[in-house]
Amino acid sequence: MLKDHVSIGLPIMMEEEGEKRAFLPDFVNNLVLLGFDVFLEHTYGNTLGYALDDYKHDHENIHFRERSEIFQKDIVLILRCPHEEDLDLVGKDSCLISMFHFPTRSKRVQQLQDRNIQAISLDSIKNDFGVRLVENMKAVAWNGVEAAFNELEEKWPHLIRGKQLPWNVLIMGTGMVGKHAVDAVSKFGKRSRNQKHIELGGEGAVAVAVGRNITYRPDAFKKLLNKADVLIDATQRNNPSSPILRNEELANLPTHAIIVDLSVDPYLTEDTPPVVKGIEGIPQGNLDQYVFHPHDPEWESTIPANIPTDERRKTVSCYSWPGIHPQDCMRHYGQQLLPLMRVLAKKKYTDISANGPFFERALYRAKLDTFVNSMK
Repeated sequence: MLKDHVSIGLPIMMEEEGEKRAFLPDFVNNLVLLGFDVFLEHTYGNTLGYALDDYKHDHENIHFRERSEIFQKDIVLILRCPHEEDLDLVGKDSCLISMFHFPTRSKRVQQLQDRNIQAISLDSIKNDFGVRLVENMKAVAWNGVEAAFNELEEKWPHLIRGKQLPWNVLIMGTGMVGKHAVDAVSKFGKRSRNQKHIELGGEGAVAVAVGRNITYRPDAFKKLLNKADVLIDATQRNNPSSPILRNEELANLPTHAIIVDLSVDPYLTEDTPPVVKGIEGIPQGNLDQYVFHPHDPEWESTIPANIPTDERRKTVSCYSWPGIHPQDCMRHYGQQLLPLMRVLAKKKYTDISANGPFFERALYRAKLDTFVNSMK
């Protein structure tokens, strides 16, 4: 058992200006009710319009401190992985919890190991059947699809072209993100837009979702690409070092087509093994910029020089799609995290067991130690 009050630190995410997410006051107050001493970095939540009083609610167990002290607490919780200089601040007995993406971030795993950091990856917290417990796949799909149709609507108001043909959307991947993408496409990414489209007698949208038994067949895939107004990558690849769609194959898309990057795998060409995007030669976006026109100078700055980019279509890509609507996103994550935090209020990192109750087992699967041992 841990001491009576486990300390938890919530540092600010030092990311792009558009990253406004912070855990909400309700979640912070629930942590206190679970028995935590909560430490927030000064100005935490300001990006969402919250001030000190919104968090404290007269609780003696909520404190505001400097960033360096926050990373020394028993548990440090931050949604996006901290930068390398922040990893140096983590206390020797602290447990760092974040979205680490162990399987595709070999360099990050090594950085954590080199510092002997006790780490739990939020994206690796899964139930007994391998289903993620901390995820926002619906927001990934809906926000990305909304962004794509926002762009098309600029040219075709209310998405009416007068061709008497529906919009054709080709979705690569039929997992959780792909399934939500089908639903989002059927509503043009926004229910209010869909309702207006129907009222005006629009042509509607057709979503076609395909898996590996189509994407590996160039001729069959080409026919689908020829008709696609929107191409969505919602895949999870067994081998992220190889693209599904080569850059030269993008020539099969209509010139007005928009590519939607929902997988948002980064370009990590120097990692072992390397990681590239599922659709070769598209840019990597973030919350500051997630819409890229074919002649945007950012095309060059976000793509390694050895990746071909000759064939281009307007692309929407964001490393953090749920962050487009930050309040909804953090409310969602807070609800998912609370039962897990109940376990961490009572169990040290080293005591988390593969044979414990449901949520304890889920946390065990997400430990850095567990991942490293599975790779031996």
